[in-house]
Amino acid sequence: MKIIVFMGPPGAGKGTQAKKICETLNIPQISTGDILRKAIQNGTELGKLAKSYIDKGELVPDSVVIGIVEERIKQDDCKNGFLLDGFPRTIKQAEELDKLLESLNKKINIVINLDVPEEEIVKRLLNRAKIENRTDDTEPVIRNRMKTYLKQTYPLIQYYEKKGLLKNINGLGTIEEITKSIMNVIQN
Repeated sequence: MKIIVFMGPPGAGKGTQAKKICETLNIPQISTGDILRKAIQNGTELGKLAKSYIDKGELVPDSVVIGIVEERIKQDDCKNGFLLDGFPRTIKQAEELDKLLESLNKKINIVINLDVPEEEIVKRLLNRAKIENRTDDTEPVIRNRMKTYLKQTYPLIQYYEKKGLLKNINGLGTIEEITKSIMNVIQN
């Protein structure tokens, strides 16, 4: 069983790489954003609870997010493993995830951190904004997102490093080169 946590700044290529890794390993990609939207759409109890926060413009509390993750990882398609994309985002979420996995007699095998310099991230996101005609992705907004990401994520990097689970992957290069680097660390 492979349980993988995928980290990296916005625009690092997490979504692209996660999809390729999941296809190769035949495990589901679990994105908390997707799960929340689906739970809300399906009208589950946790979905209704999450919607009540979102409707007020508030962040969904960790306890609700963990509950939704728990519901998802108990599904049949996760029995051989799964990849968590963009979760956990904070130390508290990481600790709660550890407790949840322990209660299910599972543990994280590896944490992949896609490492991409800030200037490259800014360039990629500005380019994506042009292609997708996204007016909200301006340079000041992107740099602010990077600051928030670094503030929230740096402690997580240290958390997983101390546990011996973190593998930094150079996020520069072709999609294929990066996928190959990721697969090498997963399979070794």
